[in-house]
Amino acid sequence: MFTERALRLLPSLAKAVGDSLSALAAQPGNARELQTYRDALLAYHKHSTAWIEGVARVWASKAPAPSAPTQAPVPNVEPDELQLVENDAVESRILASRLALRLLDFASWELNDLRLRIQSLEAASELHKQDIFRPEVLAQRLVDEWAHAMLPQSVWLLVQEVIQLFMAQQVLEIYHATNEFLIGKGVMAEIDLRPLVRRTPSSATAAPTASKAAAGSSSSAGASSAENDYVTSGMLHGDTVMSRDSGSRALTSTGPMAATAMARMRVQAHAVMGHLKQLLSRQVVDFDSVRPTEASPQLARAMNSMQRADQLSSAMTLLPEIPGNVNPAGVDAPVDRVMNALRQRTTSLKQAASTSAEKATIEIVALMFQSILAEDRIPPGIRVWFARLQMPVLRVAIAEPEFFSSMQHPARQLIDRMGSCALGFNVTVAGSVLETEIKRVVQVIEQYPETGRRVFQLVYDEFDKFLSRFFSEQGNAARFVSVAQQIEQKETMAIQYTIEMRKMLNDMPVRDAIREFLFKVWAEVLALAAMKNGPQHTQTLLLKRAAADLVWAASAKPNRDDRTRVIAALPRQLQILRQGMATLGLDAPAQDANLKIISDTLADAFLSKTDTIPMEQVDAMAKRLSNLEDYLSDEDVGDLPLDTASLVMMIGIDAANIEVIGQGGSEPSEAMRAWAQELQPGSWFNLDHNAAINHVQFVWRSERKQLHLFAAADGRNFLIQMRRLAAYLQAGLLVATEGEALTVRATRDALAKLDANPERLLG
Repeated sequence: MFTERALRLLPSLAKAVGDSLSALAAQPGNARELQTYRDALLAYHKHSTAWIEGVARVWASKAPAPSAPTQAPVPNVEPDELQLVENDAVESRILASRLALRLLDFASWELNDLRLRIQSLEAASELHKQDIFRPEVLAQRLVDEWAHAMLPQSVWLLVQEVIQLFMAQQVLEIYHATNEFLIGKGVMAEIDLRPLVRRTPSSATAAPTASKAAAGSSSSAGASSAENDYVTSGMLHGDTVMSRDSGSRALTSTGPMAATAMARMRVQAHAVMGHLKQLLSRQVVDFDSVRPTEASPQLARAMNSMQRADQLSSAMTLLPEIPGNVNPAGVDAPVDRVMNALRQRTTSLKQAASTSAEKATIEIVALMFQSILAEDRIPPGIRVWFARLQMPVLRVAIAEPEFFSSMQHPARQLIDRMGSCALGFNVTVAGSVLETEIKRVVQVIEQYPETGRRVFQLVYDEFDKFLSRFFSEQGNAARFVSVAQQIEQKETMAIQYTIEMRKMLNDMPVRDAIREFLFKVWAEVLALAAMKNGPQHTQTLLLKRAAADLVWAASAKPNRDDRTRVIAALPRQLQILRQGMATLGLDAPAQDANLKIISDTLADAFLSKTDTIPMEQVDAMAKRLSNLEDYLSDEDVGDLPLDTASLVMMIGIDAANIEVIGQGGSEPSEAMRAWAQELQPGSWFNLDHNAAINHVQFVWRSERKQLHLFAAADGRNFLIQMRRLAAYLQAGLLVATEGEALTVRATRDALAKLDANPERLLG
C-alpha cells in the first residue's frame, strides 16, 4: 500500500517540477540566465519520462537500487586505507541527504511509529538498510534515477525546493495512511516505547541517568534509526547534520551547504518537542493512555482556589505587580518572591494530583514558567504577568496533551508572540503600552478559565491586531507606514492601469509616441488621482476621459469635421494633460517636452491616410476606463518602482531616517518567499545591510504584502520589498535575534533539569 501510494504521486511530482522550470524560463532576466532556464526546461522535457519511469521501477522493486552512473560502488576497506570518491557521487549523496532531512522534518513522528509497527510485525531489531520505508532510501533512489535519466544536477538544484516541499507534504500523508492501515489491522494501536530503549552492555546495569552519559552509545527511546543513518551520511559529506545534545537534536552546520535558518529553527523546535514526548512516555506510566479531558476533582478544586486568590487580590499579594518603569536595581526581590510562590504552588498542586500524568504535567509547566521568569531580558513587570498564565496553561496542558508536542497550539503561540515583543520591546513599543496590553490579555484568559484553547486563540488574534494597529497608528514608524501604504497602492494601480490600457489599445492603430505617454506617464497620473480622490471622483473621471480623447485625437483625421473638432478641443485637452503631469511633480521643461511630442503627433495625424478609430470604439474605451477598477485583479504585480527620494518628498523628513531596499539582488526561492510572508510584526532581527549590523523590529507589512518595514533603535527605518526581503533571508543577511521561541527555550531548560533529575517528575 505504501509503495502504491508513493508511485501515484510521481506524475504530480513530474508536473510540479515541469511547471517550476517553465515559470523560471518565462520570467524576465538577463540573457544568460534565461538561456540557462530554457536549456534546463528542454533537458527536463526530454528526459523526465525516463526519470519517473526509473523511480517507479526502483521504488516498486524490493532489491536495492543500482548505483547512478556517476556513483562508483564503495568496497569494504580497512580503516587505514583511503579511497577516492567522485565529486558527483558526493554531490548526489548531499542532494539526497537534504531531501531526506526535509522528509524527516515533516514526518519524523509518523515515520517513528511506522518503524516500530513494522519491527513488531517482522520481529526485527531494525528496518533493513534499503527498506522503502526509510526516507533516505526514497530520497537516494529519486536522486540516483535523476542521474540515470541523464538529467544534470544543475537542473535539480533549480527545482530542489519544489521537490523537497512536494515530497515532504505527500510522504507525510502516505506515512499517516500506512499507520492508520496498520492500526485498523490491530498492529500496536498504542505504542509503549519503554521496552524499546536500547543500551550497550556497559550501560545495562547503570542508573538511568548514567546511561545517558555513556559516550552517546545508546539511542534515545523510539529514536528513528533513519535519522542516525542520515547523521552518518551528513558527517561523511560535510552536509547539514543532526547532532544530539542532552537528548535533544539540533541542526549544526558542518559545511558550506548548511540548511537554511528556517529549516534549522523548525527542526530544533521539533527536536525539543520530540525529546519531551520521549521523556514523558518513558518516565510516566499512564501518560500515553486515554485520559479525561479535564483535571481530577481534587486538582481542579486546588487550581480554582489559587486562581480565585489571584483575581480577588487587587494588590497581587501572591504574585505582586511590578510597574513597568521600576528601578532596575530593585527588580530581583519581587521576581524572586514570584518564583518562590510558583514553587509553593507546584508542590501543593502535585499533592492534589490523582495520577502520575497530572503530576508530570504540573512539574513541566512549572519548570517552563520558572524559565520564563528567569529571562532577565524581559522586563520584570512583563514577567510577572507571564507568571499569571501558569494556571490557565496548566488547565490546557492537562486537557490537551498536544500542548507538549505541537508548536501550533494557541497557548504556545500566544506566549511566544508576547515574548518575542517583550525581548527588547522598548525600541518601538513603549513599555507601559505593551505591559497594559499583556495585562489585559491575561485578565481576559483568567475570566474564562474553562474555555481552554478557544480563549487562547481569541486573545492571540486580538494581540496580533493590537500590534498591527499600534505600529501603523501610534508607533515611531507610523508616519512611514501611512505613506508606504499609499505608495504601494499608487504603484500597484499604475502597473495595473498600464496592463489594462495595453489590452485596450492592442487592436487599435495608436501611434507609438501616444502609447508610450499613456503607459509611462498617464497610467501613473490616473493611479495617483484614484488614490488621492477616489476612482469615481470627478477629477479622476476627467483624467480617464482625457486618455480616451487623446487616443482618438491622435488617430488619422481625413474628415474635415473631425479635424475642426480636434482643433477646438486641443487647448482644453493640453491643459488637462499639463495639470495631470503637474500632480506627478514633473517640472515645466518635462511637461513641455511631452506636450511637444503629443502636438507633433496630432499634427501628423491630420495628414495621415491610415485607418481611423471609430468614435464608438473610443466611447467604449472611455467607459471601460471610467470603471477600470472593476477589471483590476489581486494578482502579484511584482517589484514596485520605489526609491528613498519619493518617500522623503512625500513625508518631508530627513533622508537619514528612511532607507529603501528595493529592486535588484538575487532571485530567492519560493520557500524563502513563503517564509518572508510568515514573519510576524513585533519580531526582532539582525539586519546586515551595506556591511552594517542593525538591530531591527519588524513592525509592518503592506496590504498586498509587497512592502515590509523594519524599525531600528536609533530611529532609522528600513523599507524592504518582498523579493529583496526573501533574498536577505536566504543569504543570511536578515537573521532572527531569537533562534528559538520563548516556550521552546523554556521547554529545553525544563528538559535539562529533568534529564539531570528525572525523579522530580513524579516527586
